Amino acid sequence: MLLRLADERATGALLRDHGTLYLVDGLVVHAESPSAPGIDVLLTAGGRLARSGWEEAVDQAGARREVGRYLVDSGRIGGGELEICHLGALFDAAFFALAPGSGPTRFRYGVAHWMGTVRPVAAAAVERETLRRRELLDQVWPYAAVDTAPVVARGPAPGQLVTRRQRALLELADGVRTPAAIAWTLGRPAFHTLLDVRRLAAAGLVDTPDEPVTTSPGTVPSWVATLSADPDIALLRRLRDALEASL
Repeated sequence: MLLRLADERATGALLRDHGTLYLVDGLVVHAESPSAPGIDVLLTAGGRLARSGWEEAVDQAGARREVGRYLVDSGRIGGGELEICHLGALFDAAFFALAPGSGPTRFRYGVAHWMGTVRPVAAAAVERETLRRRELLDQVWPYAAVDTAPVVARGPAPGQLVTRRQRALLELADGVRTPAAIAWTLGRPAFHTLLDVRRLAAAGLVDTPDEPVTTSPGTVPSWVATLSADPDIALLRRLRDALEASL
């Protein structure tokens, strides 16, 4: 449907359960998703733009749908920096909005976003990048449970190095926060946070919280019999821990 709307040079909002894409003359000009921090979070969380400056831009230019232009014209942010940040937010939100199983797709003609046009992107490029990101996640760690579940940090092995970026994420992996919540807290794109979490999972540094397991010495829990041909990685880790405890 996105590509058909692009061929029609349609203007409006493509709505799905996990996000919305805004088109002008068939080009994607903005995207937002409840799963991804918006451009306001990306700009303000790291201190690049004061929250009051963002709110002023929305108040002064939101009704005219020129928030992006106001930020640049008022000198609060450079044009190139705004484009880079906006593209990051656009591709990030589009990844979730275009996810398989995101519910019915609807299009409302004529709807425009208050951000205004910053850097339009071809619909085919958005689709291509979304597919590339999905494939990349599966290549790094093919178990999607860590994408949506609360994650908990695991101690590094002797000699295992952790980067500053990874350490900041691990400090928030408390068994309560999901990767999306961590992304919002850090002010990072949600996809990049998912990618970092999957890399940490592959390195054994992050996991989904385990439920308490009680076993008698030398026995294997009864839930081992529920393993299927496509087991959940957290289940495998519970099995490993139970076996180690029985040795």
